[in-house]
Amino acid sequence: MAPQPMAASLDTISRGSIEATDRVIRRHIRRTPVVEIDGADFGLDAIAICLKLEQLQHSGSFKARGAFANLLIRDIPTAGVVAASGGNHGAAVAYAAQRLQVPAKIFVPSISSPAKIQRIRDYGADLVVGGERYADALAASETWAAQSKALSIHAFDQTETLLGQGTLALELQEQSPHLDTVLVGVGGGGLIGGIASWYAGSIDIVGVEPEASPTLTRALEAGRPVDAETGGIAADSLAPRRVGERVFPIAKRYVKCVVLVTDDAIRNAQDMLWRAVRIVAEPGGAAAFAALTSGRYRPRAGERVGVVVSGANTTAVDFTH
Repeated sequence: MAPQPMAASLDTISRGSIEATDRVIRRHIRRTPVVEIDGADFGLDAIAICLKLEQLQHSGSFKARGAFANLLIRDIPTAGVVAASGGNHGAAVAYAAQRLQVPAKIFVPSISSPAKIQRIRDYGADLVVGGERYADALAASETWAAQSKALSIHAFDQTETLLGQGTLALELQEQSPHLDTVLVGVGGGGLIGGIASWYAGSIDIVGVEPEASPTLTRALEAGRPVDAETGGIAADSLAPRRVGERVFPIAKRYVKCVVLVTDDAIRNAQDMLWRAVRIVAEPGGAAAFAALTSGRYRPRAGERVGVVVSGANTTAVDFTH
């Protein structure tokens, strides 16, 4: 029996509720692999690095987990669903809606990458491109939801979204049970909120944000979610105006720290992943790895570090020649 919608709290986003959600969505999502690499391959100290390759997930990012959790747990009206997204969440909702034969309308800003826009179109959703930032797409989606009575699926600030993203950590712990630390890219915080809820302080969770979009950093400084600057190379995936209200108390309790990385560091991490491991990652998907390669996060000697490679919806690699 599927878990029922619930009010968000530290108790509801728990290991038990994540396990229940995993049982509901399991047949619709991929169990993505983990690759163990030697830090020395990247000029780092002798540490073990476990890359969780979530860019191999359906729709090209971890977002498919939260999308299926929403569509399978919540009651879907005749009007279907609506979502606002920088791109990956929209692609995930469009994919899940196509698989479950549910109407979907997706709003994305003009900064969304062509690769993500094309994915949404390929999945058959009704797509609206407008506004400059995620916040503009969110406002448009909320207006549409009120008019149409479609169910709004939030990219990060929704209980079911957090539960779905938490299933990534469930898998990762089964695949790499001896990790000391997990590095996670942060935008609105749905992924780090789900992962931190699963581990619940048993290992260190480190958030990684672009310097140009420090949403969780600003929230922790202020003691509450506040508007932060948005921009940078990863703005289509890691640049909402503020971190989620549901995410913040989880992060405050369970996230050890947040480090900031530059756009150049993210580009370099993308390049290193491709050259050394032949892994394609979009800027937001490579941000967590950039914390290691740039030295913004320095592991202890012998530390076992997990890194979530969270998305690959990019045209950075061209196979037409």
